[in-house]
Amino acid sequence: MRLMTKTVLAGLTALLASSAALAEVSVSYVKPEDFTDVPRGEVDRERTLKDFSDYFATLDKKLPQGQSLKIEVLDIDLAGRLYPRRAGDDIRVLTGGADWPRIRLRYTLEENGTVLRSGEDQLSNMNYQWSRTGYFDNDTLRYEKQMLDEWFKKTVVQQVAQK
Repeated sequence: MRLMTKTVLAGLTALLASSAALAEVSVSYVKPEDFTDVPRGEVDRERTLKDFSDYFATLDKKLPQGQSLKIEVLDIDLAGRLYPRRAGDDIRVLTGGADWPRIRLRYTLEENGTVLRSGEDQLSNMNYQWSRTGYFDNDTLRYEKQMLDEWFKKTVVQQVAQK
């Protein structure tokens, strides 16, 4: 019984020690009510921002342990244009013209309290409809996520690997 207790305690100690070194991503939205293009209704806007937050939360798995990434979203312009309708939900139309997705963000990548990289970037993808996203067609943010994936890979992960 004592051996089992010691084994369980050792396992818990190792788990707590490893969780302290896990990668972490946090996101905040600066004045989302002023964003260029998010749904006008409060419920729809909150749903869209929650979808973005859920996406950003997956990035921690792509960071090395012990690193943290802080992202401040400054503006969002979703792919397509939103057209209001009298009855029911507004409709988003994607033409492939000058309606490509854009996101402006500020970020800080840290490891053990030391800033590895920081900056402010304007992301856009003019060819959003011609690129394979890797996301399902029913994912309403598939073009924005693809753009963020490319930014993360080039700006955060690749830069960390070069250090």
